[in-house]
Amino acid sequence: MSNKTLAILKPDCVRKNLIGKVVSQIQEAGFKVSGLKMVHLTEDSAKGFYEVHSERPFFNDLIAYMTSGPCVPIALEKENAVEDFRKLIGATDPTKAAEGTIRKLYAESIQENIVHGSDSDENAAKEISHFFTRKELLEINGWK
Repeated sequence: MSNKTLAILKPDCVRKNLIGKVVSQIQEAGFKVSGLKMVHLTEDSAKGFYEVHSERPFFNDLIAYMTSGPCVPIALEKENAVEDFRKLIGATDPTKAAEGTIRKLYAESIQENIVHGSDSDENAAKEISHFFTRKELLEINGWK
């Protein structure tokens, strides 16, 4: 079990000026922010990140959405980080998300669902390295 996961506050979160509210909710749930930056994904970067979905019918729409504006990747730490973060953000479809979850509170649709969360420890490690260099995390947090 890993104690690291990746969150991405997606372009709709940034457009709605919800960065502070969502980060506060994440921290109040016991997560430590170990890396945070605002980026505007290029098409190549978004395609690389979401490569696992490349054969899905929604892939092109996902890439267009994720490159439509800046987003905020966040490296997080907490015991049982992946599972606990997935519970905090709620179901992908905000109409099916539990009350009080980030998506239930702020998301408008399955596509514009405010936040990404890693779905496994293995993917968390890959996803964190997509946005943060080892040096960035080591210098800031003493990560190993």
